[in-house]
Amino acid sequence: MILIGASGHAKVILDILEKNEFTVDYLLDANPNIKELAGYNVIEDKNHIDDIDQEYIVSIGSNLIRKRVSEQRKVKFGWAIHPDSILGDDVSIGQGTVVMAGAIINPSTQVGNHCIINTSASIDHDCEIADYVHISPNATLCGTIEVGEGTHIGAGATIIPNLKIGKWATIGAGAVVIKDVPDYAVVVGNPGRIIKIGNGEE
Repeated sequence: MILIGASGHAKVILDILEKNEFTVDYLLDANPNIKELAGYNVIEDKNHIDDIDQEYIVSIGSNLIRKRVSEQRKVKFGWAIHPDSILGDDVSIGQGTVVMAGAIINPSTQVGNHCIINTSASIDHDCEIADYVHISPNATLCGTIEVGEGTHIGAGATIIPNLKIGKWATIGAGAVVIKDVPDYAVVVGNPGRIIKIGNGEE
């Protein structure tokens, strides 16, 4: 496995891969001054030739940057699923996605490509999570929720059942969402209220 991005997020992914006994060859990063992370060599990305026989994970926390980087690479993407996470029956996990310790994904949920399901996040049955979504620590998604591409759901946020959350939206930490959320909206508070609607990705 090769990671793209040498950051704090990469440290968590390295820990997951080690617990699953994956071999990590090295990391790539755009910063030429980063030479090592958590005992692994870091190579400047511009000097790297992609290896079509390897699997990669984009270890970058920003949803938008993760999307841009993954779309630029013509490589195979792997997964990192912590052994202390719980995945129900018929759960689908897309390529490049990371599922962290304590996360629970209940039956018949679909998680897209290059998502982050963070520590102790809970996703109930029949949810649909699009590509490049980040569900932060301790966030709770009740059943039958749709989350659009690139959306960030903050730490400790709660979304009640049967809602649709648009693409590239931001749900603030601790927010309680009780209504559908449009594309590019920023939602905060309990009950959640829209404080801004943007016009583009993040």
